[in-house]
Amino acid sequence: MKPLHPGIVFDALARRRSPTVVHLSRPLDLAPDAGTRLTVPQVAALVRVTAARLAAAGARPGDHVAVVKRNHWDYALIACAAARIGAVPALLSDHLDPHVLDTLLDRLQPAVLVTETRLLRAGSAAGVELTRHAGLTVTLDRGAPGDGRRANVTALQDLPDVRSAPIRRRADGLPLVVLQTSGTTGAPKLVVHSTTTLIRRLTGFEALPWPVLTAGREDVFASATSFAHGRALSWTVSTFWHQPREVVIVADPDPEVAGRLLAEHPPTIVEALPSTYVRWHRLAAQERNPFRDVRLYISTFDAVHPPTVRAFLQASRRRFPLWMQGWGQTETGPLTFRFFTRRALAKRAQRHPTTRNLGWALPGWVGLQVVDRHTFRPVPRGEVGLVLSRTKARCLGYLGEQDRWREKVRGPWFNTGDLAVRSRSGAVRLLDREVDMIPGISCVELEDVIQDRLPEVEEAVVLGGVDRTAQPVLIADGPVEPARWKEAVRDLPALAEPLVLERDAVPRTATGKVRRHELRERYLAGAIGHGTGRWT
Repeated sequence: MKPLHPGIVFDALARRRSPTVVHLSRPLDLAPDAGTRLTVPQVAALVRVTAARLAAAGARPGDHVAVVKRNHWDYALIACAAARIGAVPALLSDHLDPHVLDTLLDRLQPAVLVTETRLLRAGSAAGVELTRHAGLTVTLDRGAPGDGRRANVTALQDLPDVRSAPIRRRADGLPLVVLQTSGTTGAPKLVVHSTTTLIRRLTGFEALPWPVLTAGREDVFASATSFAHGRALSWTVSTFWHQPREVVIVADPDPEVAGRLLAEHPPTIVEALPSTYVRWHRLAAQERNPFRDVRLYISTFDAVHPPTVRAFLQASRRRFPLWMQGWGQTETGPLTFRFFTRRALAKRAQRHPTTRNLGWALPGWVGLQVVDRHTFRPVPRGEVGLVLSRTKARCLGYLGEQDRWREKVRGPWFNTGDLAVRSRSGAVRLLDREVDMIPGISCVELEDVIQDRLPEVEEAVVLGGVDRTAQPVLIADGPVEPARWKEAVRDLPALAEPLVLERDAVPRTATGKVRRHELRERYLAGAIGHGTGRWT
């Protein structure tokens, strides 16, 4: 068996006496009594115990084990435990509406559902009994006294763990894990990956000793992401394989919580959601900021804007800190990457798509094509079109939605649903998601410029407006002065008067992405959508 397989990777690392120490922002829900400091042998033992308990719960090779809980790294560890016994973990975010969660569980029909009592209560309050889809529902907590448990609900701690479950490795081409997409435009898709696609291609690529990108034995790697998404599993396997000195897991992006942990264990590498970096701006501005020793920042999942990149590069005391922006999708893994330096982001006043330039396809791993969205014929370099990708890391399909999958696949090519322009050198400049497009402009470029010119704005979102005029939505703690707004948009295409909202008034996904369609429906009745949405 290859040691990169998630079911045995921590056993292999323990045998190699890996020195990595894990520091947690709070104890794992999977092991609340284990504290906030874990060694690799302790993690390996936790995976073995959890695998035995899942087997005792009735999970068999090929069965789905659905996981939905508070955000934390134990999503990845439960996935490792399920894969160890040949079951197929399905990771779902607790940010999902109970009715959406009900739909996804209906597609999965899991043998075991691992969850929390509060989520079962929330489902019942919404008229949804989530337990009806699973053979057995296992809660990570015991619930409050008098909860009145059903016959098919038990607590994880009540399952036997005295005997190790046998390791059952499935064939490389069979499903290994089911991952949800972000779901910015409705119910998330259930993406099925195999050992070949997720481990051999994606994780194996990261596990190679790449200059700059690879975590060395003296690195402290901090991760603050949505652990319900596929990135967490591949990151876990590849990062621990490199055996950094410390791994810092930030389950709650709250600046107060994160700031204390990062100050105690100053990272040299940071990977976080774009929305988390935005929330950490004030941490980066502190005199003794926790990012002063960072050599590499990593950002995935969503667009990141120039002020954010600039702030964190300036926070580092390193001579040449780097920011790596990756672009990809759950279905394909990374497609392009680009590095930013302080110098690359020095200009502020000009309109320029700095962070919209996503760089180049991973050489030898990914092929890209930009095509007309009506005819699907390739367009010349410099013209706008849909981006198609070709990679051996492409997932197996969408569980329960094969028609939706077939709509996005054209032979070896996968339709990303993104509009972009490709330069003569092959670099990709992202314009918008096709479903979010507004003819003649790039919403994400305008968002870049607005945020660069208005530091008081935490985030800007540009939507299709009611009368075909683009509608800016500004997320800020207070009003934006009309004179400052007028000056900021002086050379931009015509925009409606901005709608200013506080952070909590904006609907988001588990990865912090703004649910643009829900935002438009909530605040802009009668607004016009220009994209078809066929490939979302």
